[in-house]
Amino acid sequence: TEFNSSSPHWLVCLLLSLSAVHTHAKDALIIPQQVSLLPNVKTQELSISWLGGSATTFDLLILRTEFNVTVFYETVSVMVDQASGRHQFNWTSAEPLECTSLSIKVRSRDGERTSDWSNTEILQGSDEPSNGKFRMYPQDKVVSVGTNTTFCCIVEEGQTFRSIHYISTLMNVTRLSRRTYATTVFHQGPSGSTGNNAYCQDTSREKLTGTVVFVGYPPLLTDFVCETHDLSSTICQWNISRDTHLYGRRATRYFINGRYDTQKQCSLEGWKGNWTLVAQNVLGEYSLSDSAELSYRVHPVAPELLSVDAHARNATALWEWKYSSYSTLALVCQIELSSTENKTKRTFSGVGLRSVVLLDLYPYEAYSVKVRCGAQQNFWKWGNWSKTFSFKTKIDVPDVLDVWVWMNKDNTGHVIWKPLTPKQSHGPITNYEVTIWSPEENVQHTEIISQNTWTAPINLTRIPNFSSNMKVIVTVVATNPAGVSQPASVIIPRHFTDVDLLAASKVAYTDGGFPLFWKSDANSSCGYVVQWNDAFCTRDCPVEWTKVAPGNNNISIESRNFQAGVRYVFSVYSCSTEAPELLQRWQGYMQELVPSSSVQLSTTQQNSDILITWDEIPLAKRRGYLLGYNVYISNGSQLTLLADWLILEILASLGVTALFLVIATFICYKKRKCMVHIVEKPGLDSSKEMLVVIPEEDEDEEGQGIGDEPVDTDEPTSLRYYNQVVDDRPIMPRYPDSSASSASSLDSGRTDVTYTGIQTSGSSLVFQLDPQGTAENQQPQAGAPVSCGGVGGGYRPQMHPQPQSDNLGLTPSESFTEPEAAISGGYRPQGAWHLDSPEEAEECGSLAPSLGSPTSIASTQFLLPDGSSDEHAEERHQTSSSAATWFTNLLSSTKP
Repeated sequence: TEFNSSSPHWLVCLLLSLSAVHTHAKDALIIPQQVSLLPNVKTQELSISWLGGSATTFDLLILRTEFNVTVFYETVSVMVDQASGRHQFNWTSAEPLECTSLSIKVRSRDGERTSDWSNTEILQGSDEPSNGKFRMYPQDKVVSVGTNTTFCCIVEEGQTFRSIHYISTLMNVTRLSRRTYATTVFHQGPSGSTGNNAYCQDTSREKLTGTVVFVGYPPLLTDFVCETHDLSSTICQWNISRDTHLYGRRATRYFINGRYDTQKQCSLEGWKGNWTLVAQNVLGEYSLSDSAELSYRVHPVAPELLSVDAHARNATALWEWKYSSYSTLALVCQIELSSTENKTKRTFSGVGLRSVVLLDLYPYEAYSVKVRCGAQQNFWKWGNWSKTFSFKTKIDVPDVLDVWVWMNKDNTGHVIWKPLTPKQSHGPITNYEVTIWSPEENVQHTEIISQNTWTAPINLTRIPNFSSNMKVIVTVVATNPAGVSQPASVIIPRHFTDVDLLAASKVAYTDGGFPLFWKSDANSSCGYVVQWNDAFCTRDCPVEWTKVAPGNNNISIESRNFQAGVRYVFSVYSCSTEAPELLQRWQGYMQELVPSSSVQLSTTQQNSDILITWDEIPLAKRRGYLLGYNVYISNGSQLTLLADWLILEILASLGVTALFLVIATFICYKKRKCMVHIVEKPGLDSSKEMLVVIPEEDEDEEGQGIGDEPVDTDEPTSLRYYNQVVDDRPIMPRYPDSSASSASSLDSGRTDVTYTGIQTSGSSLVFQLDPQGTAENQQPQAGAPVSCGGVGGGYRPQMHPQPQSDNLGLTPSESFTEPEAAISGGYRPQGAWHLDSPEEAEECGSLAPSLGSPTSIASTQFLLPDGSSDEHAEERHQTSSSAATWFTNLLSSTKP
């Protein structure tokens, strides 16, 4: 009964257990089976395949076998290959696959659920114990510029690793296994033709192993184009944009429409019209295409067998073509013609062109030519140049000479012509023929001149019945092996060398030449001739000249013969059928220099002055326009330029004088209605002076004063100045006859003073030996009395001239006493012209010695300075003496 009651329960449990087992078996992931490894050592790629049912997600684990270090562990999605039913994954290793053994296993994954790992498959490396060799990988690998490369070294069994070098650099290494060490080179640059070396050493240094890596670029091309040379076949060309740095069996290979070629040019039979170029190397490939019709791609070859048939002024160039098909081809050809001086290109065209005529050549000239051609219709490009051919044109008669003449004043001179250049002589000149003839006398003289001479003498006096108005013509011709040139003639001009430099205008040298401008001349039918030469040459002068075309009236004269410091004279002549006529002259210096010679001085003493004279500097030695002379005074230690301070003192003195005159004129104009006399009053101090007003003197019917001297009738009153005398006598009334006693006469007439200047010649100067006027060594001149101080002092007019011969050897006190001066009569101005001593000047309080010689005197009044102060008198004496000194020098050195 117990069994029966429990039997259903047991059965239910059994069924449930069987159901759970079946469900677990149905949901379990399939473990990958039959794992297969396929390595590619060149690309370092490992292909891993397995059978894994319907799963698409797997975990892949790759380890370095010996050290059990994980290299790769990722979950990858891999679809099943329907044909084989296998899953496949490609993995690229950073290190070469030969470096060390790798262990690989796979498991299926569904979300978080995974299957068990598959059996481990091992990819054997070269470091397995059975392979004990010393090796390095990768071997002879080709990589792109900028990539990274890992090298590994497997040391020999039983040896110890030392180092890895890349080129010459010691590298850092990582140990991969018991015998394997690796290093990585980053961002590699392009290698040379032999690649870059990496090598490994062990500690014994007895063995060395290594490898080579080639670093380069994939191909890159431009300008792929196809054309034809022979009008039937095809030539294709292209350019390489950059060097791949890969050579030999690693170099780029080229394919045009599938045809292989290793060159940058490929020849194809026929004309396809469409072409494709493919360039390949181990790093990649590049392709270009081109298409065109044949008539648009004709590129002629270079002409062959070039030759020239030369004449004096033209030549014919001939050549041949490689292909007969060119005989029907319309061609355009370019001729490059070169000489010693220039190079030109001339273009010709024609069907099957194979010869051209070259015109406008120079005789006896060396040339070279080369030719290239292109298709005239649908021009594509110029063909290649032919080889160069050299030739020389034949001799021809010379060109007309450029002739001019120079005549001296005695009817002699020389005819001059310019030597011919090679382009003008057209061959070697053998000689010149010079003919001088007179149409009026119908006589001529011919002379043969050698080829190296370009001048011939002229002597017009040899012509019978010669006169200055006779027309004389000079003709010159040049001769070479080809013949005689056309004659060049010039009519000898009259008055050829009459050069007046004073009348010649000055012209300045600017911008490398002398610019000349002149008035147009209607008679100048053949233009003008401009001649220039040394201005100071007068006989048989070397001259230069140039001809100016009609209608032009200006030119800039340039010459490599111009020299600094040389004065040149430029003359422009009219050119016509008659003798040249002088139109205008100029003179100028390319550069002015200091004179080449100094002046020779001579001196002559004239009393207290020195007269300096010198000769003019010769014109040829001036080397510039002479502006004047500087005169210096030497004091033994330095030179002082006379002109500098003299001009300043002249200007200053003139300014002060002008100002003084203006002020004096203004004051006199304001005070013209009253005049003042000094009167002596007993009650006043006898050492003082004073001014008083006195009545105007009576005038006679003719407006003259009662006294002997005339009175200025324009002034109603008279201003008189007197020294205050010692006695206290009252003022004496004025008597009509004032000539009886000059001591008692207190007035005077009008006085005019005229000074005689000191004149000098244009090349002389006068200097005073003692400009300070010191009186210790001077004697008073006759007729110059010294009077001051005493009784009856003041102004005393000189009534009669004093004989000079009586007192030349006397002192002032012996020769000129005041009473004698009063008695002797004659006119004597107040104060002396030269004081004999500073003491006398101090006593008188007078002015410094005056300048010049008074030739006439008619003075209204002299105002004598105050002599009461010795100190002030001395100062005034020194100041006046200094002013008088420079004025004396001025009068002595000024040209009248």
